[in-house]
Amino acid sequence: MPQIEWEDFQRVELRVGTIVSAEVNEKAIKPAYVLQVDLGELGLKNSSAQITAHYSCAELIGKQVLCVCNFAPKRIAGVRSEVLVTGVYDADNKVVLAGFDRPLPNGARLA
Repeated sequence: MPQIEWEDFQRVELRVGTIVSAEVNEKAIKPAYVLQVDLGELGLKNSSAQITAHYSCAELIGKQVLCVCNFAPKRIAGVRSEVLVTGVYDADNKVVLAGFDRPLPNGARLA
């Protein structure tokens, strides 16, 4: 795996956000949700996420997640996705969200 410099890592804006709404994206070809994430000082941001295998809309509300906040917005299945909600593929190739074991302030940056 190629190594990167510390400055490369610092360019990625990874911040904590709390999911405040989640609904099924009816326009998505692959099952997905439209999430609204509270990122504190950065405000509310939308994200399209293919995380339907392990999560219902109801259980996502209030969940804190780690988001990449400095990608350019991208239109995905009719949604302007402004942040990338991070996760890892499990053994069945389904996404498990990256999260935290203690409450954190919205907008806190990964150190």
